[in-house]
This record gives sequence, C-alpha cells and structure tokens, in this order.
Amino acid sequence: MTTARIATRASDLALCQARMVAQQIERELGVRAQILPLKTTGDRLQDVSLAAVGGKGLFVKEIEEALLDRRADLAVHSAKDLPAATPPGLELVAFPERVDPRDALVVRERGATIDALPRGARVGTGSLRRSAQLRSYRPDLQIVPLRGNVPTRLRKLEEEDLDAVVLACAGLERLGLAARIDERIAPEIVLPAVGQGSLALEARSDDPLARDLAALNHELTATRVAAERAFLIGLSGDCTVPLAAFAEAADGEAVRLRALLAASDGGRILRHEAQAPAHDAKGLGARAANEILARGGDELLAALRAEAAR
Repeated sequence: MTTARIATRASDLALCQARMVAQQIERELGVRAQILPLKTTGDRLQDVSLAAVGGKGLFVKEIEEALLDRRADLAVHSAKDLPAATPPGLELVAFPERVDPRDALVVRERGATIDALPRGARVGTGSLRRSAQLRSYRPDLQIVPLRGNVPTRLRKLEEEDLDAVVLACAGLERLGLAARIDERIAPEIVLPAVGQGSLALEARSDDPLARDLAALNHELTATRVAAERAFLIGLSGDCTVPLAAFAEAADGEAVRLRALLAASDGGRILRHEAQAPAHDAKGLGARAANEILARGGDELLAALRAEAAR
C-alpha cells in the first residue's frame, strides 16, 4: 500500500484528529496518508436530539460504509462516538494514547466552577449523560439542549444567553482552546463518557493495514477503553441511555473502573466501582454491567427507552 485513505467526519475537531493520525501513520508506517472528509447523518441533523433520531451511530454510519465499500482504508473516530456494536467485517484496531478524559466547564463569566454557578444558571449540553449527572449534583440548574461542533457551542454561550456550556476537555485541547476551560470537572461530579479523550482507529478485518496499525496502539489506553466499552456493550448502550464508565490505573497492574447508569432527570443513579488485573479489563466491564442490571438497571433501561420512544 502506497497511500492510506483516512475516513473522518468533516468537523474542525475530527479533521484535526485525522491529521494527527495521518502524521503518525506516515512516521511509523512510512505510508502516505490521505484524508477523506465525510458529512455524517449526525452532522446534518443539527436541530434535533440525537436520541430521537438514532443515537451515536449517526456519527459513524457513513464512515463505516466508506470502509466497507473500500473508498477508505481506515477511519478515525472519537472513541466516545462509537456505538456498542461494530459492523461485521470491521474492527477497532488501535487506540492512540488518551488525553484528558474529563468534561470541561466553559463559563460566560470567566473563572466560575460548577459549585460557584448562580442558582438557576443556564447550562448548555447535548449529552444525556452530562445533563443527568449535572441535575443530580445541582438540581437547581437549568439544562439547555445544545447541538453543534465545538466552535458552534462556544458561540452559543453568548448567542443563547447561557451561563455555561459543558464540553470535553480533549476536544478543546486538540483545537488549541484549552485556555477556554474554566473547570476540569472531577469524575466524582460528572463521570466521563465511555472512551472520552481517546481516538479509535477502525479498519477492515481482512486488510493487512489492520495489523500494521497496531504500531499506533497505546496499550494502557486500549486496556482502559476495553473495560469501558465492555460496560457499554453489556448494557447495549446508545445515545438514549445516560451511562458513563471511566477506567484508570489502580494498584500494581490493576485497572479500576467506575461506572453508572442514570435516569434522565438524575433522580436515580446506579453506580458501581471495582478493579481487576489489566488482562481482565473486558471481564471487569462486563461484570460491572451485570451488577448494574441486577440492581435495577434492567428496569431503568426499559424506562429510558420507553421515554426516548415517546
């Protein structure tokens, strides 16, 4: 192969991430990289809730189709955008080193924190996961639905008279906007999304490039994301489900996983925390999902999906 064609969303952040991977491919594999920007259904539907039209898979469908019909050789995703299922014939082949997985608070009156926001403050987010946890932590906040790419959401902070917006630290950092972050929200307040802060490289299972891309894999990141995704898979999670999972290093070679499933209003949150050896990362995530289900998660999931269908 002389050129690796990289499929990606066409947003500023996605293109920035694809260029980072392209540089790694050229440096590590000695292969020229070409970026193929694609507009996904999720990018086109900016004025509706993702939960109402199909969830996170709307950000990857067209990209995966480009892989399957061989218009592209690999895809670069934000790992948090990936649904639980991967289409037959494709696989996630590498996870480059993760950056800050936390959520970021960006406020109009600079310097404020979640705790310092005034009572009744208007906070914008398009994430059910974020809104449920924020409602649980600060029930007085007004959560305002927010869609769009990172620059659009920052602009809406002023245009829609919001007091704050919540975004991913990783996206702001990669776009050179880390100075806009007023608070890196502790996981104890808002647990990050599955895979947040990590990129995921996807390729065809039968393509030799899939094996070569292992050179871009960061083992610790891959292990931790594996635990988080096993939790997502165990709950058959999608954009209609406010769930979160965050894995990090524990004692010795162990991985510690914190996971939760929430009601959309934050009134009920089922939490689980455990650790296991790194080689059992997927088992750790699967057991966390089973524990949540056994403690009432199955009924909560049914209620969430019924709510999304209305």
